[in-house]
Amino acid sequence: MDTQHLTGRVAVVTGGGRGMGREMTLTLARAGARVIATAARESAQVERVAFDANAECGEERVLALQADVGAPADCERVAALAMSRWGRLDILVNNAGRGMKYVSERFLTEPTRFWEVEPDTWRMVIDTNVNGPFLMARAVVPHMLAGGWGRIVNISMNHDTMRRRGFSPYGPSKAALESETVIWAQDLEGSGITVNALLPGGATDTGMIPPGLPQEVRSKLLRADIVAAPLLWLVSPEADHVNGVRLTADRWSLEDPANALEDAGWSRR
Repeated sequence: MDTQHLTGRVAVVTGGGRGMGREMTLTLARAGARVIATAARESAQVERVAFDANAECGEERVLALQADVGAPADCERVAALAMSRWGRLDILVNNAGRGMKYVSERFLTEPTRFWEVEPDTWRMVIDTNVNGPFLMARAVVPHMLAGGWGRIVNISMNHDTMRRRGFSPYGPSKAALESETVIWAQDLEGSGITVNALLPGGATDTGMIPPGLPQEVRSKLLRADIVAAPLLWLVSPEADHVNGVRLTADRWSLEDPANALEDAGWSRR
């Protein structure tokens, strides 16, 4: 695959300040794309990502922007910035998410029962993980349709985790995101825009993992950059035919990319 095959493309990565978002932002920039990386609150992290990417690439390829994906006006502002700055918008990575640590720092060892979750916490997670991807996709799709090409990649997780005891509301929020993926892919069929889900394939070393995790457990976590190469493939011309599926990163290889693809509507993983 051409290492600069995204030259001329413009991308948005939500939650681009750390973990998988940081890795995907850097990966897209290295492949030639211009990227807007967003963060809802911690602007210093996403500004650091932009600094590092631009220093490595020798030019401004990443813009950092503080924007809350749960706010319609912020989503429209992200899309407007891409259009005003570069005149196009080709790729959306819906990565911003809030996980179980907002329910309890001990969620891995002491599952919280759903009726013990505070309503405001439930709404916050759903607003970011379900409403955020909708609002961002709604803001960018008209520009993609005008250009006749686009990629929407929704960052998901294993189906087993969606059904895991004590994982409300995070599990239900990702199940809803996969439903969004399947339905939007059908809505956009034949438009030149594809919608797919990308997941690491297991527990991943990101900001959603509590800091006090024992080292013997943390050492078994997947690296955050595991999604980088599969993402590059999904947004390449080689994946023009891939729509409405889920790609599991720990099973993916460039030699046999189909091995990691599953029908998002029927997969049991």
